[in-house]
Amino acid sequence: MHPAAELQLERVIDEYAQWRAITEAERPPAPAWWWGPALDVRELATALPASSCRRLGLPDAATYSDAAKLLLGSLAGQSSMPWPYDFSRKVISTDSDVRDLHPQPSDDSAFQP
Repeated sequence: MHPAAELQLERVIDEYAQWRAITEAERPPAPAWWWGPALDVRELATALPASSCRRLGLPDAATYSDAAKLLLGSLAGQSSMPWPYDFSRKVISTDSDVRDLHPQPSDDSAFQP
């Protein structure tokens, strides 16, 4: 597996574990950005690391393909996907401050004579 794909999947696995920790009644819809990493490994029959299996709630002998099925299954039946801000409000994120963009003053001096 390409190292970038593995890194992306690990990030999604961490998010999935945080998402599952929220009670089902309070849990936001699964985010659409899980699709890409899940689709990248959907046919990979290589065994997942044990730590990833535990975070996903899969048996120790699970494969990357099993992880993809689980992640894609969390998206099934959803009629809408959350925006990143909607998702991160309920999931404790270490980088939420970085994603918060604050309004900047308008600089339209280039258009003035």
